[in-house]
Amino acid sequence: MTAITAMTGEHAAQVLEIYRLGIATGNATFETEPPTWERFTASRLPDQRFVALGADGSVAGWVACSPVSERCVYAGVVEHSVYVHPDHGGKGVGRALLDTLITATEAAGIWTIQSGIFPENTPSLALHAACGFRTVGTRERVGEHHGVWRDVILLERRSPVVG
Repeated sequence: MTAITAMTGEHAAQVLEIYRLGIATGNATFETEPPTWERFTASRLPDQRFVALGADGSVAGWVACSPVSERCVYAGVVEHSVYVHPDHGGKGVGRALLDTLITATEAAGIWTIQSGIFPENTPSLALHAACGFRTVGTRERVGEHHGVWRDVILLERRSPVVG
């Protein structure tokens, strides 16, 4: 059983390492290297970031979100990221993290969680569909990544209880 807990500075090195491993796949993000911990935490909502801990206490995965805009009309809309260590893939870690995030965001009055996912990242697309996310559309050739123009599938989950 995976324990989910609030992400803290104690988890920094492992969270950033999992992020680095995701970046290395080439199908997780446009980022080419993880940020510093200071930049990571400054851009994410403090009450909306969690880690999954394995049986040995190590970080098996993480989820966090950021506001999509500073405009008050978008106060209930966030963009999230979820990353699972390759050693823990396919074990329900991502599902546990997303379920926790959904519960926490709804408790905070957030009505929409969105994410952009590369079409090649089929495990992430399947996870999000299982958690109630819908495809809004495909942003074609939205950015260049390692010399290749990439599409991004825009997903969102609208809360049935908030708003």
